[in-house]
Amino acid sequence: MSAVLSLPAEAERRVVDNLDVEALQQLAADLVAAGGENPGSTEAATVAVLRAACEQHGFTVEVTDVAPGRANLTATLAGGSGPGLLFLGHSDVVPAGDGWRTDPFEPVVRDGRLFGRGSADMKGGLASVVLAMSAINRSDVALRGPVQLVCTVDEEDLGFGIRAYAPTAPRGVFAACVVAEPTDLNTVVGCRGDSYLTLAVSGAAAHSGRPDDGRNAIAAAARVLELVRADHDALRLAPDPLLGTGTWSIGTITGGTGTSIVAAECTVTLDRRLMPDEDADLIADRLRAQIGATGLEDDGFVIDLAIEMEMPGFRTDAEHPLVVEAVGAIADAGGRSEITGWTAACDGGFIARDVGVPCIVLGPGGLNDQAHQANESVGLDELRVAALAYALLALRMVGER
Repeated sequence: MSAVLSLPAEAERRVVDNLDVEALQQLAADLVAAGGENPGSTEAATVAVLRAACEQHGFTVEVTDVAPGRANLTATLAGGSGPGLLFLGHSDVVPAGDGWRTDPFEPVVRDGRLFGRGSADMKGGLASVVLAMSAINRSDVALRGPVQLVCTVDEEDLGFGIRAYAPTAPRGVFAACVVAEPTDLNTVVGCRGDSYLTLAVSGAAAHSGRPDDGRNAIAAAARVLELVRADHDALRLAPDPLLGTGTWSIGTITGGTGTSIVAAECTVTLDRRLMPDEDADLIADRLRAQIGATGLEDDGFVIDLAIEMEMPGFRTDAEHPLVVEAVGAIADAGGRSEITGWTAACDGGFIARDVGVPCIVLGPGGLNDQAHQANESVGLDELRVAALAYALLALRMVGER
């Protein structure tokens, strides 16, 4: 990736010159070292590091508890009364797991890459946003509206952070949102959503020598899972060119107490990926109706299907100014950005659905080859390009013309 050689606006040149690359790399490493494994509710150290950095760079910072020891952070670079630009990220990381060549929470720089859990997903993106905002602030550039970073907790599990933020998020304040998740610097204009469902089946125990004396909950659950499989296969017949299709995946199944006992209980967890126009409640209702048609409940089984988590998908028009300017900003920062879709899910769906703000996902690092994997890393050059692009995008979306 080449450096930025020429930009038409003097304001943009000042911002580029004021990007502190050394501070960018240090903040990314400090955020990695802070950990934040989730499940585990351990984001506090990451939020503390992020708060200190944002205050050091002159932003207005607000920290809001959404659960004991778990706080969302909002950092704002003030502007005029016009619509601003929102950056969105999360402070938690998935558990480190096994297979690391180094300590996952002792960041190491090697061969032009920063290694450590969360370096790509998404401590590198957070650091890039902070230093982009700092470059704007240090350049004394007038803004028509605010530039803000919102960092939520619990994105990697049940989404407590975004669920607390979205209902209270200011309306009419932001023209657009950039989710700084890892996309290899591609501009993601659409994401599938996700939902977790739990299927609980209760039957009746009996001696396995006389199975008809009982009601086998595992066998009943298997009949429900056949409905799930059939729906999954039907969904695959009509893929969307950008996002594919909704999908079902069976996550866990537990049940029974012994081989010689008819299983009285069975619990199954299900992952149902959502297209942007799908609703988990409607999907669950449809499956409940199909279960009712099997006659299992008439035979004495008690079947409960509950939604444990829902994260909506979103889609933004590829011709939207946010998309056009993002692609251009990456190019002017020395990178290349393709317009694409994401089969993963992210908090941006809540911003698009509940706050009414168009979103893209754009960030340093790879989702498929780095995030959630052992020896996770992000390129230092990717961090620099992302930070430059974020700053240029903010100027072009909300800077004074």
